Amino acid sequence: MAKLIIAFVGVLSLLLLIQDSRAYQFMVGGTGDWSLASTSYNQWAEQSLFNYEEGKDSVIQVTKDDYDNCNPASPIAMYSDGHSLVKFQRSGPHYFISGLIQNCKNNQKIVMVVMADRTHRSPPPYTSPAPDAGQGQDQDSPPPPPLAPSIQDYNPNAAAISIVMSFTYSIVAFVGSSLVF
Repeated sequence: MAKLIIAFVGVLSLLLLIQDSRAYQFMVGGTGDWSLASTSYNQWAEQSLFNYEEGKDSVIQVTKDDYDNCNPASPIAMYSDGHSLVKFQRSGPHYFISGLIQNCKNNQKIVMVVMADRTHRSPPPYTSPAPDAGQGQDQDSPPPPPLAPSIQDYNPNAAAISIVMSFTYSIVAFVGSSLVF
């Protein structure tokens, strides 16, 4: 019986380690290339990898200020292989411009906003309804519960800590249950 419990706890610990992660590749420029377009790239960025002719153009990741001014002087990252795959490590806006300043000034630039995964949020805590005013209570009512954190309080690095802690607790639970039985 003890071996069955240990096996169950082991399997349960392994199941706790499973994390859901998804990655998508968006072809910037659609089936065409990263080249001058008649419309802004920002209009279809959500539907659409940087493809361009190697040696004739490049893609530069920049800050918002450098994006607004088409300034490639202080790049965050540079891509020039003609088939550039960008791996996003954080949520939020990411700014890209053409390596050719004139192309950038002709709107060959794009902002990609990466959204954090919010599919596993817990529901808000249950609060009991306030008593009717006609019940004649003379006591002061308790203060309301604190508000839930706002979107500005969200820290994307907390998700990485959560994964590490999940793994650590699972190992500790497995080792602890092995010692007990």
